[in-house]
Amino acid sequence: MRIRAFRGLRPRGDLASRIPSLPYDVLDRAEARQLAEDDPYSFLHVLKPEIDLEPETSPYDDSVYDTGRRNLDRMLKEGWLVRDSQSAFYVYRLVRGDHVQTGIMGLCSVDDYLEGRVKKHELTRPEKEEDRARHMETLGANVGPVLLTYNRVPELSALINGIVARDPDVDFTASDGIRHTLWVVDDAGEVEHIESLFARIPATYIADGHHRAAASSRVAERRREGAENPPGDAPHDWFLGVHFPSHQLAVLDYNRIVRDLNGLAPKAFIDRLRQVGFAVKENHRTRRPPHRRCFGVYVGGQWYLITAKGEPPGAGGPASGLDVAILTDRVLEPILGLGDIRTDRRVEFVGGIRGMDELEKRVDSGEYAVAFAVYPTAIEEIMEIADSGSVMPPKSTWFEPKLRSGMVVHSLDDESLA
Repeated sequence: MRIRAFRGLRPRGDLASRIPSLPYDVLDRAEARQLAEDDPYSFLHVLKPEIDLEPETSPYDDSVYDTGRRNLDRMLKEGWLVRDSQSAFYVYRLVRGDHVQTGIMGLCSVDDYLEGRVKKHELTRPEKEEDRARHMETLGANVGPVLLTYNRVPELSALINGIVARDPDVDFTASDGIRHTLWVVDDAGEVEHIESLFARIPATYIADGHHRAAASSRVAERRREGAENPPGDAPHDWFLGVHFPSHQLAVLDYNRIVRDLNGLAPKAFIDRLRQVGFAVKENHRTRRPPHRRCFGVYVGGQWYLITAKGEPPGAGGPASGLDVAILTDRVLEPILGLGDIRTDRRVEFVGGIRGMDELEKRVDSGEYAVAFAVYPTAIEEIMEIADSGSVMPPKSTWFEPKLRSGMVVHSLDDESLA
């Protein structure tokens, strides 16, 4: 694998805890607007610039991208973001309760992505891919990193352990309780050592950020047309990523809520589940599914536990036996009549970090008719599916804790973001 050190744009020391924000895709517009209200330093003004426009403005309107660029330029002009003097890697540690994960932030090769060495496990939605590409092109920067993983390399782990024994350059705990710590690694010998160790890794895997990675490849391919530099030499040939060893990643559930029962009453819906091969337990008080091949179902003000009978299907490859696939193939499509899960507006997805109370809240509000709590997908399953060339159903994984955007920014236009 090819990774590269770079001169990152980072928040000024006194703003190190003020600027970084949650990723663009874990907050809706109202939530982001509330978080950034009366806070000019929040990176959400760059990441989700629609919060600074009228609520009815389409998130794909040209004014949204232009506003993001203006907000980024303002942060640069005011000296809130400062460019490092030397190329560096950035060791990034996140702590959530007892969970600790430590990775290396650097630039990843677009060609590695296009040639399949950066492996993916999900399909992207074309409109969101183009949205991220337009955002990236207008800003002239990668502002949100891709989360990647790899099989553990002992020598690399030892090197990282030595780096984190030093005093950090950035260390803060965000309002959600997640601790974020950053070490700048700009020693030429250590930079070369990191690059050489990654060169031994045959493949890495996208854990979170498929749309950002795909958008980076779109931007690179557009900018390569008529470019003087050969592919691989320009800033647009690289995208921002953070690599963590796979054993450190925590995968949470990614749950589903559906707006209606496709004409069925709650009792009739539960009866249909029995008819298609689910064992049904009423009054499931723990709400969460205790193991694979079972689901918590909240409908009609009551929780049920449903368990799939029989052996999981195997004809569709390793992805067909995933719980999210079983739910789609046996319930969401045939009973509830959903179409393409990626685009059907009757279904929404709720990250496991929000808990079971959020599922109840959304159904009890009347906006949705039923919620499904899904057992988390294992990281080993994700890597197996990526290795096989298969794809998982959309929204199959929720990784926690989330990387903060704005910790380090990668410029695609060195002249304008100097």
